[in-house]
Amino acid sequence: MQQIVTITSQGQITLPASIRRLFKLDKYKKALVKTYSNKIVVEPLDDITNLAGLFKKKALKRKNIEKIIQLEERTVEKMIR
Repeated sequence: MQQIVTITSQGQITLPASIRRLFKLDKYKKALVKTYSNKIVVEPLDDITNLAGLFKKKALKRKNIEKIIQLEERTVEKMIR
């Protein structure tokens, strides 16, 4: 999907409604903006509340707290890349 958008004098763009609906974006969502060569890429980020229960299996294996923290940090790092 492609659409032309306008860049305001303050450097802002508005994502078209069809794209916002496609990615389930609302005013409270966050996005990551990256550049590749001569392109700008906008990636929606998962909400932290979507991670609920993500580490439950790991915690049940009786790992020590340091290992659990490391797992959490790596997962969050992967999300923002």
